[in-house]
Amino acid sequence: MHYVYLIEGAGGARYVGCTNDLKRRLAEHNAGESSHTKRLIPWQLVTYIAFQHEQSARAFEAYLKHGSGHAFAKRHFWTRPAH
Repeated sequence: MHYVYLIEGAGGARYVGCTNDLKRRLAEHNAGESSHTKRLIPWQLVTYIAFQHEQSARAFEAYLKHGSGHAFAKRHFWTRPAH
């Protein structure tokens, strides 16, 4: 399986990513192993969506990061307003 995940970090920071091992990837974010997220530890999983095919997961991740997909994620997935 391939997962698109949404996490929230310190101060309400938000991040959308894609992985085939959700537990490992969240642990990497919280260990400071990602240059994009290491300054905003701790991270908590908000939600994830599972896909059978990596290509589908990557396409949905890209959608959530841009334009109408960003607005869709804001309305349906994030638990509180961004800071």
